[in-house]
Amino acid sequence: MVLAAGAGRRLRPDTDALPKALLPVDGQVTILDIALRNLAAVGLRDIVIVVGYAADAIRDRVADLERDHKVGLTLVDNDRAQEWNNAYSLWLGREHFAAGALLVNGDTVHPVSVEKTLLSAAGAGDTAGAVGTAGAVGTAGAVGTAGAADTTGGPGGAGTGQAGGRQADLILAVDDIKRLAEEEMKVIIGADGMITRITKLMDPALAYGEYIGATLIGAAAAAPLAAALEATWRRDPSLYYEDGFQELAERGGAIAVAPIGNVEWVEVDNHDDLRRAREIAARC
Repeated sequence: MVLAAGAGRRLRPDTDALPKALLPVDGQVTILDIALRNLAAVGLRDIVIVVGYAADAIRDRVADLERDHKVGLTLVDNDRAQEWNNAYSLWLGREHFAAGALLVNGDTVHPVSVEKTLLSAAGAGDTAGAVGTAGAVGTAGAVGTAGAADTTGGPGGAGTGQAGGRQADLILAVDDIKRLAEEEMKVIIGADGMITRITKLMDPALAYGEYIGATLIGAAAAAPLAAALEATWRRDPSLYYEDGFQELAERGGAIAVAPIGNVEWVEVDNHDDLRRAREIAARC
C-alpha cells in the first residue's frame, strides 16, 4: 500500500499540477516509480494507492505503471486530502490492509533493502509465508518476530518483536543512525523493545530513532489499527497516521522497530529534500 494523497504545498510550483509522488527524481523515474519497483522486487504485486490531491495525474498513469512494474493497482480516493491529514488516508484503506500489508509513504525515496528488512524482521526472510496471494502480510495472524534484521538493536532490546513475550502487531522501519532534529517523526521504545511513543513533538535526545515511513501491518492488527485510526481522525482530522499508531500503542498494541542500517533515504517535503532525492535516487 502506498499513501500518495498529499498536496505537497512546500514543493510548489513543482506540485501545482502533480502530487509529490509523481515528481521525477531520476530522469523520468518518479518517487512513485521507486516505491512500486521496491514492492514488486519483494514479490508484492497487488498494490493499493491512496490518492487525493491531483489524483487524476496518477489515475491517468495507471496502465503505464502496471505495465512498467508488472503490478496490479487499485486506487482509493481521499476526497478530503487537501483539508485533512493522512490518518484519514490510511483509515480509508482499511479494507485493503485487513489481511495485512506493507505500507510505504508516497513521498519517501529509499532502497529496496528497507522492504527486505521489514519482511526479514517478520521472520520471513523473503515473501514466502509472509505475503499472501493478494500481497497481504501475515495472514495467519500477528506479524511475528522483528529481530531478524538487527538483533543487536539498541536500548531496550530494539530489533526484537517478541521480547518480553509480546508479539508485534506492527513493525516500523526506523533509522537509528541519523542525527535527529525537530521535524523528524521520532520514536521511543520501552524495555520490551516495543514503541511507547511516536511523534514529532519530542526532544530528539530522548528518541531511539526516526520512523522512515514504511510499516509492516499484521493481519491480526488490522481491525485494532483501523479503530485507532478512526478515533484519531475523528478527534482531530489534522493528525498523522503515526498518531493513530500512538493510539494503538496506548490501547495495548505491540509496535516493534526494525532498524534499517546505514542506508541513503529521504522524505521529500521541500525543495532541499527533492534535491537530495535526485542525488540518491539512482542508487535506490
